Amino acid sequence: MVQSAHPPTSRAPAIEVHGLTKQFRRAGQDPLRAVDGLDLTVPAGQIMAFLGPNGAGKTTTLDMVLGLTTPDAGTIRVAGMAPRAAVRAGKVSAVLQSGGLLADLTVVETVRLIASTFDNPRPVGEVVERAGLAELANRRVSKCSGGEQQRLRFAMALLPDPEVLILDEPTAGMDVTARHEFWATMRADAAAGRTVLFATHYLEEADAFAERIVLISAGRVVADGTTSEIRASGAGRTIAVDMPESDRESWIGRVRSLPGVTHVEVRGRRVYIAASDTDSAALALLRDLGARNLEIAAPTLDSAFVALTGEHSAATEPDGESGGETAYAADYVGEVSA
Repeated sequence: MVQSAHPPTSRAPAIEVHGLTKQFRRAGQDPLRAVDGLDLTVPAGQIMAFLGPNGAGKTTTLDMVLGLTTPDAGTIRVAGMAPRAAVRAGKVSAVLQSGGLLADLTVVETVRLIASTFDNPRPVGEVVERAGLAELANRRVSKCSGGEQQRLRFAMALLPDPEVLILDEPTAGMDVTARHEFWATMRADAAAGRTVLFATHYLEEADAFAERIVLISAGRVVADGTTSEIRASGAGRTIAVDMPESDRESWIGRVRSLPGVTHVEVRGRRVYIAASDTDSAALALLRDLGARNLEIAAPTLDSAFVALTGEHSAATEPDGESGGETAYAADYVGEVSA
């Protein structure tokens, strides 16, 4: 593993956000508050997943942390600096889903171009190898797959040897092997002191790789903790059983009336039951109701996500207001060249 030539030395938290608020005007409608008094502190060297449904305020928050959008209220410090100053100093980089790549350049030409905008970049060959692109160095960007282009964005983000990496769907388009190699690199970087904050729709990825999960909905933090803590805060254990063939409607009614049962979902013959006391409910299902093939499942990150954010899942962020990937790519190059 290639070690950082100048590993992070700042004693300040990697990211500090206090009272962050941002709203957008909408023609003929009330303003939309995308971020609503958000507080967040990320210590150096942590891998943190930033999760939430579409419209929860994730993109708007990350844009403000990167200095692309100005908050209406609140403060942001990145590696102890204002966001745009942190970008100029190479303290923070981002890997986003799309934008910022020139199709006619090769992989190595792209990295060299971006390297030329920094005062003291990491060696081009080093970051190309670290991103797993050595064998693709002379391939044109237009001939690279989506996952390969994402690895190229990762190589570009490594050039300033940042203290903080912000990743938006970082493994989109990567195959299973590439995803595991990517996260092995992230773990090594975090162990060396680099902070990794990532947003993803792959909940299993957050489950497997994040040390901490922050879940937001409607612009506010609704859960913050380890994966096991998030699971426990969102939903209890679930019972799954096969119901009897006859008199199903009456049988389901009896299940709903069991003490502590809070939710019943029918999928064919299989019935899924949430209850405050799954042991007592399971006993009644087997002893009194003739259920078969009973299973009790531990709460999952997916079930917690739905339980904690479901009421806000229909919200949407305003198109064109939050900066977006392409805007970031242009601003990023302009900032580091300033």
